[in-house]
Amino acid sequence: WRSIQVHRPTTAEVVERVLRRRIYPTIGDRPLSSIKPSEIQALVKSWDIAPATAQVTYSYVATIFKAAVLDKRVAESPCQGIKLPEVVKEQVVPMTTDQVHAIIEAMPERYRAMVVLAAGTGMRQGEVFGLTLGQVRFLERELHVDRQLVAVSGRAPVFGPPKTRSSRRTIPLPNVVVEALARHVEVFPPVEGEPIFTGSDGQRLRRSAFGEVWRKATRAAGVEGVTFHGLRHYYASLLIRHGESVKVVQARLGHKSADETLNTYAHLWPDADDRTREAVDSRLGILADSVRTGT
Repeated sequence: WRSIQVHRPTTAEVVERVLRRRIYPTIGDRPLSSIKPSEIQALVKSWDIAPATAQVTYSYVATIFKAAVLDKRVAESPCQGIKLPEVVKEQVVPMTTDQVHAIIEAMPERYRAMVVLAAGTGMRQGEVFGLTLGQVRFLERELHVDRQLVAVSGRAPVFGPPKTRSSRRTIPLPNVVVEALARHVEVFPPVEGEPIFTGSDGQRLRRSAFGEVWRKATRAAGVEGVTFHGLRHYYASLLIRHGESVKVVQARLGHKSADETLNTYAHLWPDADDRTREAVDSRLGILADSVRTGT
């Protein structure tokens, strides 16, 4: 049942956990060649999980059978014609600047610059956790993303490559971020080669431990339920509001494609119909005025 897919350690743990919880108990001891499409469909239907989670779980099963076909263990995959629950994607509603400020104020001092950084660069949480002093160019006011901090079961978090190849990027740093980072490293000097942001014990941050801090701060700020990823959405909304193109937003966020950016944030760009009217009125309107006045 092991896939031939090459996974990062953290992803491999997730896949293994999902298989043991949702796949193995039902068909884990069955010969691959004995499993029919109807049984895969029944398996999918039995999952009492969110549609998006069901689609990801199914993808693991489909990948396994794809590997089995390549290895000629089975003639064809039973993962054909399977109906999956529809994922209704909710539109991103970015936080307001006042809400971001409230979170910063509610955070313990050692984490305030982290929130400013995420809101001012759109970096992912793992990228923020893994940021080292060597990645920041204060004089040039830019930051290079080339790693993230990943958690591995039973071990301290380790540095790993970014989420995707396109996640490697250089982000221009606004003054507010430069100043927050400079003050942070002055108050909490990082160990050379180690992350700038650490826990109160000086150790590398774990998502679970920081999650408690984050939830407490967002409750105090009156935005309970907002995730750290919401700071990334806030950053994207600022770029869009100030007229940046899809390609620029894509590059800043490290998305694989412009499609990914549009699928997430298209509704935040100014309405195309309104822009069309304004474009024509701004020029042709001059002619209309002259016609009305007879000049």
